[in-house]
Amino acid sequence: MARYRGAVCRLCRREGDKLFLKGERCYTGKCAMDRRPFAPGQHGRRRTKVSEYGLQLREKQKAKRIYGILETQFFNYYVEAERRNGIAGDNLLIILETRLDNVVYRAGLGRSRTEARQVVRHNHILVNGKKVNIPSYLVKPGDVITLKEKSLNLQRFKDIIETTGSRTAPEWMEADLENRSIKINDIPTRDIIDVPVNETLIVELYSK
Repeated sequence: MARYRGAVCRLCRREGDKLFLKGERCYTGKCAMDRRPFAPGQHGRRRTKVSEYGLQLREKQKAKRIYGILETQFFNYYVEAERRNGIAGDNLLIILETRLDNVVYRAGLGRSRTEARQVVRHNHILVNGKKVNIPSYLVKPGDVITLKEKSLNLQRFKDIIETTGSRTAPEWMEADLENRSIKINDIPTRDIIDVPVNETLIVELYSK
């Protein structure tokens, strides 16, 4: 499976915003955005005028990096969002939010989306009692996500929950960390998706 393997703190600095790619580290003084809040590279401190295309491109890159998705898959999500009824930009973020790895992260079974993706890939997750190890699996209302029995008492998940226990799950799901389970009550709407992305610029970019 293709994925980005480089330094993730550089991605936050390039976008000029915290993308929370390293989980709880991003809330500490070790965060690269707090220590070096400028773009990486030799000319990172240089001020440059950003074109309309540049703004659109940066917004697309930001969304891709937040959710950990590469270009081809992201474009395919945009095509699916255009096909669905409703506003394409809203549909795009709804698709991204309902990915299984994002749901695991949002519920607190992963300290970051990267860790949540690994949890899914390593066969720890059941959806409605069946093993699902595909991070891009899209959940539906009524789905119940749990850890498989052999994973329930692993020290790894005790450590994760100790860190994420105070995290509030989105209102469209119920997270029971004590029992390691998540129930999807509804599909999220754009107004409750708290990602710092202007999806309109992404739609404008792809519509050219």
